[in-house]
Amino acid sequence: MVTANDLLVRAIEETKHLHTNETFLVRDLFKGYEWNRISKSNRLLLGTLFLNYVHTSVTHLEPIEKTSSGQQKYKVSGN
Repeated sequence: MVTANDLLVRAIEETKHLHTNETFLVRDLFKGYEWNRISKSNRLLLGTLFLNYVHTSVTHLEPIEKTSSGQQKYKVSGN
């Protein structure tokens, strides 16, 4: 079974394919059917882990506003 930490590693790897100034949700880092197969509890945990990763690591990612459904949006900065 895939853990939230395994999903976090995959999400971080996928951010390497994003372009400067691109905005995204964590769910965008997975194919639609892959995201739908992740349990709701693991999706929530993954969101928390990803936000924590962005805040505590040196990355080119920055959290921006949340969507109307409460999902955190991110932006790839040019720094």
